[in-house]
Amino acid sequence: MIKKVIAIVFLCGLMTVAIVQAMEKNTMQEQEVKSIQTNNLPGLEVGLKAPDFELKNLAGETVSLSEFKGQKIMLNFWATWCPPCKKEIPDMQKFYELAKDDVVILAVNIDTEADVAGFAKKMDAHFPILLDEKDKVSSMYKILTIPTTYFIDEEGIIRHKHLSAMTMEMMKEYSDL
Repeated sequence: MIKKVIAIVFLCGLMTVAIVQAMEKNTMQEQEVKSIQTNNLPGLEVGLKAPDFELKNLAGETVSLSEFKGQKIMLNFWATWCPPCKKEIPDMQKFYELAKDDVVILAVNIDTEADVAGFAKKMDAHFPILLDEKDKVSSMYKILTIPTTYFIDEEGIIRHKHLSAMTMEMMKEYSDL
């Protein structure tokens, strides 16, 4: 009887080890697939150094990406005419209020012919908005679809890239908050 109990315990232990190893392998494969899928998306690849740039904000002041070295950055490309962009602006504002001590939001507008300041006021958006008047930065970041958002770490490395509208929960997850 004791031999049967020992054999059953031993077999259960082996099954547990096999299941745990299979789950770990599956998790690693999922992470590899996610990394491959992310880097197959249009735009700069995750893991690259984010190119520096200078743009004017709504107040006409020049802002450069390098000013924020040592801080986490959420770099969002958007337009006033873009429905998914409009959808994510309230969540971006909530995220800005929640994380402004931890994450810098730079929202790069690519349709500078529009009344961006009026649009921001109407949407109650108080995070920094930059104007890409000559499409220099959107070209540099290879923006093909909007909204596109890059999450840049304190060292200036692109850690995450997301195409389409984001929720506040996604913003928190990508910025590791």
